[in-house]
Amino acid sequence: MNTFAKITTTETKLFLRSPLMAVVGILLPAALLLGIGAIPGMTEPSEAAGGYRFIDAWVPSLIVVTLAALALQSIPGAVATYREQGVLRRLATTPAHPANLLGAQLLIHVVVALAGIGLVLGLADAVYDVPMPKHPLVFLLTLVLGVVSMFALGLVTASIARTAKSAGGLAMVSFVPIMFFGGVYLPRPLLPEVLRRVGDYVPPGSQALQDAWVGTGVQPLQLAALAAFAVLGTVLAAKLFRWE
Repeated sequence: MNTFAKITTTETKLFLRSPLMAVVGILLPAALLLGIGAIPGMTEPSEAAGGYRFIDAWVPSLIVVTLAALALQSIPGAVATYREQGVLRRLATTPAHPANLLGAQLLIHVVVALAGIGLVLGLADAVYDVPMPKHPLVFLLTLVLGVVSMFALGLVTASIARTAKSAGGLAMVSFVPIMFFGGVYLPRPLLPEVLRRVGDYVPPGSQALQDAWVGTGVQPLQLAALAAFAVLGTVLAAKLFRWE
């Protein structure tokens, strides 16, 4: 077993030892789906939702919940804790470069995020007859760009936060707007037009996911915006990152 695999195994055990973020990433969006579906009128077509059911429009927003919790809260906190405790500095003096630890954390969180998204999609289809995406390849491309862009933003926070406490505060700068524009606090169809248009280009691409889902077609500019967030966020995180 190589160094990265060993570190990933160890980090997985530590992650599951305090499983709060795993529960939030996997089960919270599914619980919200069931709660939203139980509200009268949410499973009926609505003009406010463009003729679709609110439950159909809210599934992409639940993907936002999963990614925001893991990418913008859990990852920055975990990396900042290791920096605060001197773990990254000590690893830098060993053959196990701290980049392996960072890669392991990213891998674990991405796997948990995909598990949570998969559970939401499966439940939405099984319980509320929400159809699978009509443009699956475009949906998958949008999801990949959304995941990368969100975790890139999380790494920017992780790069500059010196303590776990400061990481939580810094993460809120991006966490709250992304949750708002992603339609988590209020369904996107009910937002003012100007806010909906801004939200069209904010990670992780709620509107693009919705468009791929219902088959109305994703605007190339939306994908370009997600790609820009992914690239710029990654570059910025790499430039700002400090091991100690």
